[in-house]
Amino acid sequence: MLPSHLNGHSALARRRPRLAAASQPATGGSEEEAADAPLAEHDRIYFQSYSHIGIHEAMIKDRVRTDAYRSAIMHHQKFIEGKVVMDVGCGTGILSVFCARAGAKRVYAVEASEMATQASEIVKANNLNDKVVVIHGRVEDVEVDDKVDVIISEWMGYMLLYESMLPSVLFARDKWLKPGGLILPSHATLFMAPITNSERYEGSVDFWSDVYGINMSALVPLAKKFTSEEPSIEIIGGENVLSWPFVVKHIDCYTFKAEELKSITTKYKVSSMMLAPIHGFGFWFEVEFNGPQDPSDNSPSDLNPLNIIHKKRRRRSDDAVLLSTAPEDEPTHWHQTILYFLDPIEVKQDQIIEGSVTVSQSEENPRFLNIQLDCS
Repeated sequence: MLPSHLNGHSALARRRPRLAAASQPATGGSEEEAADAPLAEHDRIYFQSYSHIGIHEAMIKDRVRTDAYRSAIMHHQKFIEGKVVMDVGCGTGILSVFCARAGAKRVYAVEASEMATQASEIVKANNLNDKVVVIHGRVEDVEVDDKVDVIISEWMGYMLLYESMLPSVLFARDKWLKPGGLILPSHATLFMAPITNSERYEGSVDFWSDVYGINMSALVPLAKKFTSEEPSIEIIGGENVLSWPFVVKHIDCYTFKAEELKSITTKYKVSSMMLAPIHGFGFWFEVEFNGPQDPSDNSPSDLNPLNIIHKKRRRRSDDAVLLSTAPEDEPTHWHQTILYFLDPIEVKQDQIIEGSVTVSQSEENPRFLNIQLDCS
């Protein structure tokens, strides 16, 4: 056991504002307005941020993300063609257009930000007025007459759960999804692993020891505090990861309850694959686009962390589409989320690293996350 002990309490600062609900049933593809409902200030700011085109540009230009969704839609075209779809947090409406082109009979594109206006114009420009209905409002406030066969949403934030948009998807599921309906993505898994990153640590902390020949080491404690105080959103590679990943949480979007997001705690135990300093822990996620839930398949083996970790390696070309943000995979706009220690911890090969991590919604703003990590 290592003598070092980390008990960090960090709030994941808002850096990538996330999609919100929007749309209204409109005839001829026009934009419909949901009934006005009072918004909490944090929701108002959140939705307002998604009115900025730069956010949508970054997401759409992420080809790993956008191609995964398009591939999933075509992979499950038989469940979409001739069916009713709801796109929760449609943004520019790109996923709604993909679904309409895959043969959906009707798509309710719900968007809470002002981007709903542009989404409606995009629908018209692509001659899909008869199929796509853009509804401007939160999904919790809109009214839709139909039950839907499919719910699609790009709800994932940094570290999977930041922005807390998943509850909106679950609300739509419980209110509108028909029995046996399809949810895309269907499953999500949050992973963690100890990481080493001497270059990053030296560049942010040790840098201050000698700046243009000036001793600025008085700033080193401040640099350590700054580095370890909040999670860092950055790209690391597989070479930075010191152990097999550990499953923090596996989410089945067909059965998961929103209340479970309030606080998630798990104990972890991993073994270092090399002699190296641990600079902190990395977090990343993957989502799967599986078909509709089979009521007869309630095997608990799917939740086995080892099964989840190695699932990718067993996939065949006809298996479900996977979107991964793992360090060894092609980078995405989500990058990875890193919790840096105040000081690195030296470990030997095969040394056990264990502890617990708690991810909880902030009481001040439930779209933010508090993270407590214990490590020994």
